[in-house]
Amino acid sequence: MRISMVSEHASPLAALGEVDAGGQNVHVAELSAGLARLGHDVTVYTRRDDPGLPDEVGTPGGYRVVHVPAGPPRYVPKDELLPHMGTFADHLERMWGGDRPDLVHAHFWMSGLASVLAARAHALPVVQTFHALGVVKRRYQGDDDTSPHERVRLERMVGRHATRVAATCSDEVFELARMGVPRARMSVVPCGVDLGLFTPDGPRAPRRHRHRIVSVGRLVPRKGFDVAIAALAALPETELVIAGGPEGGRLSEDAEARRLLDFAERVGVADRVRMPGQVARTDMPALLRSADAVVCTPWYEPFGIVPLEAMACGVPVVAAAVGGLTDTVVDGVTGTLVPPRNADALAVALRRLLGDSALRDAYGIAGADRARCRYSWDRIAADTLRVYERAVPSAARLASPTTRSATS
Repeated sequence: MRISMVSEHASPLAALGEVDAGGQNVHVAELSAGLARLGHDVTVYTRRDDPGLPDEVGTPGGYRVVHVPAGPPRYVPKDELLPHMGTFADHLERMWGGDRPDLVHAHFWMSGLASVLAARAHALPVVQTFHALGVVKRRYQGDDDTSPHERVRLERMVGRHATRVAATCSDEVFELARMGVPRARMSVVPCGVDLGLFTPDGPRAPRRHRHRIVSVGRLVPRKGFDVAIAALAALPETELVIAGGPEGGRLSEDAEARRLLDFAERVGVADRVRMPGQVARTDMPALLRSADAVVCTPWYEPFGIVPLEAMACGVPVVAAAVGGLTDTVVDGVTGTLVPPRNADALAVALRRLLGDSALRDAYGIAGADRARCRYSWDRIAADTLRVYERAVPSAARLASPTTRSATS
C-alpha cells in the first residue's frame, strides 16, 4: 500500500522535548517505520521550517520525509500555522496528482484540514488521528488557550469528512462522539513504544538521593510538573528530575523552566529538583531506569508516551487519571492513578510506593509485560493497517458510479 502521512508541524526528524516537538513526532516516526517494515511505501509530508532542509529525505526507518513549502521557512508556533494550510493543501494536491497514494493518514487537526481539502480532487480516503482535541484544550486552559478560534469548528468538520478516525484512547472516542463524529467510523489505535530501546535491563543514570522520581515532557503548564514539585515537599530523601525543554545551557531562557524553579524555591525543595533540559532519546531509558517511579501529572493528556516508555523499562508509573493515561496505566497493577492536579493525593501514592520495594517490583514487572504484549510498534502498525483496510474499500465504493447504482 502507498501511504501518505501528513504531519504539518510535527516532523519525525525533529529533536524532542522543545515546544511543539513531542509525542506526535514520535508517533509519526515510529508508525511510519513500522508500516515500512510490513512492506508498505510510506511518505511523510511535513512543513519546511528551515531553508537549508532538502526537499526530500530518506530515513533509516525506511520511509521518506518530504518538506512542504507553506509559510516562511522557519519555526512558526503551531497555533499560528492555520493561515498557511491552504498553501500546504495546494502542494499536497499537486503532488498526489502525479504520485497518487492509496490512502492519506493525517496527524493533528490542521493536517486533517489540509488533507481533506487536497484529497477531494483525487477521491483519496483520509484517516484522521487528532492527537489532541481543541474542545478539551479549551475546557482546561480557558482564556490561556492560544489555538485559533476556528479550531473546534474545523475539527468537527475534519472528523465528519474523514473516511475513518483513528482515536488514540477511549476517552477521545467519547469526545468525538459528542462532537458529532459517527461512532461507526472510529477505531481506537493507541500509541506504541520502542521495545528495542526501552527495556528493563541496561544502564541506570546516577542519582544523588535515596529515592528518585522522574517526570518527562515539554515544559508547558498543562504538563503539571508543579504538582510533582509540590508533592516532593512530603517526600524526604527523594529527588525529582524533570526532563524536557531546551538544551540545558538554554534552560534559563525558558519561561516555564524559570517558573517551575521559582515554585520549587517557594515550597522549599529547590535543592532536590533537577532540570537537565532536553535529554537525548538514546539516554532516556537510563534516566527512566534510575527512577523508583515515573510521575505523569498533566491536566489532560490525549495519550501520553512517557508512561509506556517507563513501563517498558520496568518502572512503576504514578499518573493523573485523565485521558489516555486511564487506558495505559492499570491502577493497582502497573502503577497508580491519582486525581488530577492533586499534590496531596500524589504524595500519598508516592510515599506508599517508595516505602515498598516489593510493590515497585510487582508494578514494574507487570508494566513491562503489558508494554511487550500490547504496545509494540509492530502491533500498532498492524492495528493501524486494519483501519486502513476498512477505509480504502469504503472510499472506493463511494467513488465508483457502478457500485452506487448497484446498491441503490
